[in-house]
Amino acid sequence: MNQMKKNIYSVGQVNTYIKNMFTQDFFLQRINVQGEVSNCKYHSSGHIYFTLKDQAGAINCIMFAGNRKGLTFPMKDGDKVVVTGSIEVYERDGKYQLYARTISLYGEGDLYRRYEALKQELEEMGMFAEEYKQPIPKFAKKIGIVTAPTGAAIQDIRNISMRRNPYVQLILYPALVQGEGAKESIVNGIHALEQLDVDLIIVGRGGGSIEDLWAFNEEIVARAIFECSVPVISAVGHETDTTIADYVADLRAPTPSAAAELAVYDVNRLMQDLSAMQKRLRRLVLGSIEMKRNRFLQYAARMRYLSPKNQLNGKRQYAADLEERLTHAMQHTFSLKKHKLELLAGTLDGLSPLKKMSQGFSFVSDLEGNNIHDVTQVSVGSHLKIQMMNGALETIVEKKEEFRRNPS
Repeated sequence: MNQMKKNIYSVGQVNTYIKNMFTQDFFLQRINVQGEVSNCKYHSSGHIYFTLKDQAGAINCIMFAGNRKGLTFPMKDGDKVVVTGSIEVYERDGKYQLYARTISLYGEGDLYRRYEALKQELEEMGMFAEEYKQPIPKFAKKIGIVTAPTGAAIQDIRNISMRRNPYVQLILYPALVQGEGAKESIVNGIHALEQLDVDLIIVGRGGGSIEDLWAFNEEIVARAIFECSVPVISAVGHETDTTIADYVADLRAPTPSAAAELAVYDVNRLMQDLSAMQKRLRRLVLGSIEMKRNRFLQYAARMRYLSPKNQLNGKRQYAADLEERLTHAMQHTFSLKKHKLELLAGTLDGLSPLKKMSQGFSFVSDLEGNNIHDVTQVSVGSHLKIQMMNGALETIVEKKEEFRRNPS
């Protein structure tokens, strides 16, 4: 009876396969994980090793020295943090861990609790529901902007809009976006632009702390966005900043620049579309675009799989381990050498003539300095030199007596 041949794999092959699975998972390549810090260790190489835990489990983490700029506070055991990074497999040990790129403290006290409470309340009311989201017009001609008149946000929107389509009209409502009166100013801006019959409204500002962005977490601002008859794009802060306005808006852009990209249609592409009026040709163009997009995604996935960064993370980990092992080996060798030196020093001290002299012994030699250790080396009348602890004597042998030992 023929026995079916089994596939047998090495441990390394299994670990490599699992590592590749992690690498191809988009979710694991940029993930935010919340937990409590424990076993935090700042290595001499600059790397930071720690464990992130909660009531359900724990995960090992490492932040390489090159990413330390992503940590803006002295992290210690017990800190509650949010770690942004990628989860990958360290092939040598067959273990997965979180490679941290940025680390931030979780929550900002009372403000954060207020934020969570309002978010939950509005979500329960259905203000975040997708069915209430208005579609963003593809060919907007008149765009309203509610932001500060002198900030980087308006400059970025203007520059990108001019590059993509100089024919689009931008109407700025110069609002306060921070501090006292900011929430009322933002609400007034939304209402004013809504009355001007714009095609869509961008509401936003540059990044900052939770206090700086708090006006966009106010309920009256959220309601103004939700009730606005014009589609609203929120563009508050940087990619990692999320406000109540982002959840309520019809579309959330990670930055003001991204909002301009989403709101302003590229005129060059528009001219190409206008020149392709025939339905069949349009279908072919769109099919070609979709095919290239799928191919790009395949290439992107393959590039992530083959990325030197994935290899580099493993090599960095291996180098860090080697460095730590070398340090331990050097310390062990140093301890052994130090102990041996102490033994040799003790032996040398025991053989020291000065120590013997301090105990009452003397050193006898002839006048040429030759050691006299046997009575047969001298005769009556010989001149000898006797060295003691605190001086030396010269003497003449007047009498000589030999002791004879009994043979054993």
